Amino acid sequence: MSNFNGKSVIVTGGASGIGKSLAKLLIGQGARVFIADIAGAQSAAQELGCEGTELDVTDKDAVKRCVEDFAQSQGVLDYIFNNAGILVVGDAKDMSYEDWNNVISINLMGVVNGIFAAYPIMIQQGHGHIVNTGSLAGLLPSPTAVPYCASKFGVVGLTQSLRAEARRYGVKVSAICPGFISTPMADNSKFVGGMDRKKSNDSVKFVGGYITPDELARRALKGVSRNQELIVIPTKIRLLASFLRRLPELGTLFTNLMASGMKRG
Repeated sequence: MSNFNGKSVIVTGGASGIGKSLAKLLIGQGARVFIADIAGAQSAAQELGCEGTELDVTDKDAVKRCVEDFAQSQGVLDYIFNNAGILVVGDAKDMSYEDWNNVISINLMGVVNGIFAAYPIMIQQGHGHIVNTGSLAGLLPSPTAVPYCASKFGVVGLTQSLRAEARRYGVKVSAICPGFISTPMADNSKFVGGMDRKKSNDSVKFVGGYITPDELARRALKGVSRNQELIVIPTKIRLLASFLRRLPELGTLFTNLMASGMKRG
């Protein structure tokens, strides 16, 4: 991963979880990292020894200013990791419009805002790499997480479509698609309609349990350095997703079994 040495990198959602682990590993590889998050970015930046600022990724103008200012201060923008995200768990019928709006605004439009700010800079440079955080839920149906699934399917489709266009400008585009990661987002998810953390954990155990953010970051950066399109982690999740996407009926049965297990838990 020596290609991160000396590179300028923005990581949104960088104050905790996957984003913080990505930032820490990038700094360890010699990158110049700027983390942005809705809260805790400055304290995390001080801990990691980098720059950071509080940022609401749903505010497109604020995202644009942040990205442009960092790119100008560095003279170049090599990477942006559009990583900020939230999760609401439960049946769609039990979710409020605010739940839907918050999930899609942060998880999908937050990525759009990051791209809207960074992509023109990278085109002008003639190089750069946009890395979006998707999910296993962006590859397979996810009962009890319908808005989240919608947002992550959007991230995956956006990534694959933009990648095809961006190639002509020398810009790379990838998506990290984790399985189940032990992060603050998992711990602090909103549960509705009788769903709870224990039921969610029972579902996760069904597919092999959690991996740590640090392990995810290590594998993700390896995939980014290889310019992989979809970086599905861990390996067993990648194999599972590949198998079930080829057999949609089994994929639907699998996700329905997971959902039923969560409700009985």
